[in-house]
Amino acid sequence: MEVEARPESMNTNTVMCLLTDPEGTPLGSSMYIPQTAGPLQLQELVNKLLNNEEKLPYAFYIEDKELMAQLETYLEKNKVSVEKTLRIIYQPQAIFRIRPVNRCSSTIAGHTEAVLTVAFSPDGRNLASGSGDTTVRLWDLNTQTPLFTCTGHKNWVLSITWSPDGKHLISGSKAGELLCWDPQTGMQSGNPLTGHKKWITGISWEPVHLKSPCRRFVSSSKDGDARIWDVLLKKCVICLTGHTLAVTCVKWGGDGLIYTSSQDCTIKVWESSQGKLIRELKGHGHWVNSLALSTEYVLRTGAFDHTGKQFSSPEEMKQAALERYNKMRGNAPERLVSGSDDFTMFLWEPNVSKHPKARLTGHQQLVNHVYFSPDGQWIASASFDKSVKLWNGTTGKFVAAFRGHVGPVYQISWSADSRLLLSGSKDSTLKVWDVHKQKLKQDLPGHADEVFAVDWSPDGEKVASGGRDRVLKLWMN
Repeated sequence: MEVEARPESMNTNTVMCLLTDPEGTPLGSSMYIPQTAGPLQLQELVNKLLNNEEKLPYAFYIEDKELMAQLETYLEKNKVSVEKTLRIIYQPQAIFRIRPVNRCSSTIAGHTEAVLTVAFSPDGRNLASGSGDTTVRLWDLNTQTPLFTCTGHKNWVLSITWSPDGKHLISGSKAGELLCWDPQTGMQSGNPLTGHKKWITGISWEPVHLKSPCRRFVSSSKDGDARIWDVLLKKCVICLTGHTLAVTCVKWGGDGLIYTSSQDCTIKVWESSQGKLIRELKGHGHWVNSLALSTEYVLRTGAFDHTGKQFSSPEEMKQAALERYNKMRGNAPERLVSGSDDFTMFLWEPNVSKHPKARLTGHQQLVNHVYFSPDGQWIASASFDKSVKLWNGTTGKFVAAFRGHVGPVYQISWSADSRLLLSGSKDSTLKVWDVHKQKLKQDLPGHADEVFAVDWSPDGEKVASGGRDRVLKLWMN
């Protein structure tokens, strides 16, 4: 678009702007935009410049603040000079909207000890939970009743993860063994997978856009190793050794790399065909507790999206998952965020550099859980300082602190449209936060004790929570 010479009469009413995507790539050259323009007019302009046949929704940010009114209002309020070019970031928004959950639709008893972990299946239709009573339970979401009780573990079930094609469920226990379940029948498929000497701290599947049907997953353990398993061969195919202390978290990335975090203060990056160590990410001064990938949501949900489409073959599923992954990632590298006992977080682009892109400081206690929003635009962090913090997912800049919990925050989960954030705390409540208004949207009391686990279903309609009071709660909107 050519920049017009500015007519004298327009001297005060226009401002020179440069529209860029979140990575900083300009959309055309700088142009004069009327100061009376607001988000709606900018949305029309972006759709036009991108030649979008179907008009898409966008949000606009100037210096990490969302533009909610006309440009002139923003310029006056923030005392911005119109002499300089104003950089405006446009961010695509989800076309669908998720309503906040606001009521507990059912409290389901069944577990006889604390519920330690809950996870919805990739299509959002099934739910699994793991407990201190050594069982995994599968729940019928239509009738909101127990479907299967899966027995076989000898100790607490600490971790459960669905394969992204929805065909397998893996659970890991405090005894270090892994069990594979068929979600259709609740039956154990094959013998326990043994090899880890201490308890399981994390499980992550190979993305379905790389391999379909899903076969391989990686587990991390307090014994200092991570292991890659093949569910068809029913055995460990590669052992990733090198950490000197417990491995706390593991993620299998969209490019086929595996990331492990450890109490040895490092994060290691491995390639997944032979298990070679590629890179070591150093910077944290204490245990690294949690990792999250910018692509995590599409990796978890694979080919499934909010339309509920079914797939006739693994190949069709792989293709759909690949399209979703490429669309979500765009031209940007996959980003990784790590949270630590040193109260800080680091934002990394491990494919680009072994040095962190940003250091995220502000928490007053250890960072327990980190999580990228489904669109990769935000990072949320949960801390023992009773707060949840929000950060820019591209730059790592601090955006907002959500305060309201009166105990440590254990776990967070995002709504599929990236507009709402859920947190579960030691204070026995769940809270839903509005990301754009940066305030509490819904307080969800009801648990009788600490809330250890929360998950928001990928279809956006349900939230599950579990904790010390041994019940599983389902929340609806």
